[in-house]
Parts: sequence; C-alpha cells; structure tokens
Amino acid sequence: MKIILLGKNNKLGTKEAIEYLNVHFKEVKIFLGEREDKFPIEAGYYPPDILISYMSPWIVPEEILNKTKLWNINFHPGPSSYPGVGCTNFALYNREKMYGVVVHLMEKKVDSGRIIAVKRFPILETDNVYSLTIKSYGFLLSLFFEILDYIIKNNTLPECDEKWTKTPYTRKNLEELCLITSNMSEEELKRRVKATQFPGKPGAYIKLYKYKFEYNEKR
Repeated sequence: MKIILLGKNNKLGTKEAIEYLNVHFKEVKIFLGEREDKFPIEAGYYPPDILISYMSPWIVPEEILNKTKLWNINFHPGPSSYPGVGCTNFALYNREKMYGVVVHLMEKKVDSGRIIAVKRFPILETDNVYSLTIKSYGFLLSLFFEILDYIIKNNTLPECDEKWTKTPYTRKNLEELCLITSNMSEEELKRRVKATQFPGKPGAYIKLYKYKFEYNEKR
C-alpha cells in the first residue's frame, strides 16, 4: 500500500506514528508543517491508497481527497462532541467529566466524515489545557496503532456507531473564549483563564481600544 501522512512539526506522537508506518509499509510519503504553511502541493503528486491526517495543520483540499484510492483518515484529538479547533479548551470551559479522541474519514467539510473509532478517558479536576492535551495525544497514538494494525490484518476499516453531535468549533469561537470583559464575574474569568492558558501560546486577554493585554501566569 502507498501511504501519505500529513502532520505537524514536533507534535507529540507524530515521530512514533511515522516510525510505525515506515516499518509496516513500503511506500510512505511524509509532509509536516505549521498552521501558517500552505498545503504541500507535492502531496497531490503521489495518489495514495491511504491518506492519513495526524493532527495535521492543514485542511485537505477536496481534489486531494478525491485522488486517494481507499481511505482518507483523520486522527482528531477530541471526542465526537468537540469537532473543530480548541477541543480541550471548550471541554474544560464546559466542565466536562469525560474527554476522548476520534478517528474518522475525511470529507470536504471539516470533522464531518464517518467515525471509525473512539477512545474516552476522564478529565480530572486538576487537569488544565496542557495536561489534557498531552493525555489526548497519548490516547490518539494508541488509537493510531490499533487502527493501522486492524487495517493491516483485515484490509478494511473497523465499524463504529458513534456520530458527530455538533458543528465544528472555529478559530473565531476560540478567540471569543479568550476574551475577558469588565462585566464578567470572577468565576467566569477563572473559567476562561483555566480553559485558555497553554505554555508558550496566547490565552486569555482584555482589549482596550486598539490595545490587547494578555494574561500571563508563571508555571
């Protein structure tokens, strides 16, 4: 089988996923990048049997999806109730008790294709965005091994009854979650800070006129 993997540079678990593919498949093409990077047009030069998006920074164009012979598979670091971006952020803000990761087929519309596998795990009271994100990456890598093992052994995909339960969160939604205003209660402020702080990345902020002031909590 010919495999293409799209992923993000230095994302936890990506190195192990690539090593797995290189062991089990003869033809593997890897394309890694950042969210600001343009989609690698070279990925369209090698029509694969399976195209894998492993926490990729790109939305795969429909014309690329259409070239795949068997399956376009996305590994999503959130459950079916949290499609789109900011999955861990919104789960913490909503005070969820459980979280999870999903594997699904890719369609033109982001996070809408048929779900083929799910893993769930509890959210602890002491979890923050960083810890929940790291845990989700671990469970996603475990699910990657399970799904690829299944494909190799059975030459088909597993069945799953899980369905998406809402439309995907957008980057605009996440930006709005980060915004702190003067009319918010202290409890609401605490919820937003906890749900948006991640080491090395912008989080909660206030905006005065054209100026933006970001909250900075030393770890």
